[in-house]
Order: sequence, then C-alpha cells, then structure tokens
Amino acid sequence: MITLHDLPPPTGPLAGGALFLDRDGTLNFDLHYVSDPAGIELIPGVAGALRAARALGLRLFLHTNQSGIARGLFQLADVDRCNARLEELLGLPRPVFDAVCVAPEGPDDPQVYRKPSPRFIRECVARHQLAPERCWMVGDRESDLESGRLAGIGTAAVCTGKHDAAAWRQLLPAGTPVWPSLTELVAALAAGAARPDA
Repeated sequence: MITLHDLPPPTGPLAGGALFLDRDGTLNFDLHYVSDPAGIELIPGVAGALRAARALGLRLFLHTNQSGIARGLFQLADVDRCNARLEELLGLPRPVFDAVCVAPEGPDDPQVYRKPSPRFIRECVARHQLAPERCWMVGDRESDLESGRLAGIGTAAVCTGKHDAAAWRQLLPAGTPVWPSLTELVAALAAGAARPDA
C-alpha cells in the first residue's frame, strides 16, 4: 500500500535528491513484528537527522516491509497506527514523508513492493523527477540496500538494527560505507554538500 503526499519540493544544496528510509531498525528500534504504537521508540538522533536532511533539500520516503500482515499477525491498520505514532514522535511538520510504502507480502509471496524490489524507489524517482545520484536507500538489512542497488541509487547501511559494523563488513563489498546511524550519514551528506567542489 502506498500513501502519497503532495508536498512542495524542498530547497537546499541537495535539492532533487531523496532519502528512501527503512523503518524498523533504521528510524525506530526493531522489536520484531511491532503492531502496537506503544512499541515505537525512536532511535536517538533520528528526528534531528530528518530535519537536517530536509534542510539539505532532500525528499523523504518511508519504505517498510511488513510481512506480519501476510502472516496474519496484524492488519494494515495496525501498521498505519504505528507509522502515525512514528511521525508524532519525530515532532516534525506533518506529513513527514513525501510517500509511504507498506509492503505486506510475505517472503514466499509474489513480490510487488517488498524489498529488495526496486519498484517503489523507481516510481518515486520518476514521479518527482529525482536525480538518482542524489538519492540513497538507507537501511539495516541486506534487502534494503539491494532495493537501492537495483533501482540505481546510492545505498547506506546503518548499524542501529540487524547488523553491527563488523557484520556489515562481512556482507558488503570492501569499501562500502557503513554508518553508525542515520545521524552520521546525514552529517556526512551535509559536509559533502558544503564543499566548494560539491
């Protein structure tokens, strides 16, 4: 399910770009099949990082796999309530995200939007005429990064969920950037945008 918001394009040095963000393990702590909004707890620094990303001119997209729906553990309405709680905790102007994609498929179902499918990213890039070289898929799992790679945008691994830095280094090609959290990634993007040659 995709929810679109007709937000005006942000301005800044990275305008025309975007962050595609996983939810559990990237923005909030991953409690495994969380269905109660009370279980949404922000990872420290996330709100400030998203605020800074907007100031850089980046659009924000939320892309979350929620196979608990296919498994019968909860309903789409439960995911929507958790997403609403996430936005409430962020304390940023709402809606926070230009679009939200909830992929309800299970691992054995035909894949439509479930990561590593690049479909959501490709559709957003086309809809908003984004510059792929200024877009990144951010997540804590291999499927997050694979969706970005297949869509032809940058990828950013964070260590706030499934993998720590040591585990990521075993999984990713040498030299692939790994970030402690979203905060450090956005700070690096800001530093790069501030360079005279950026």
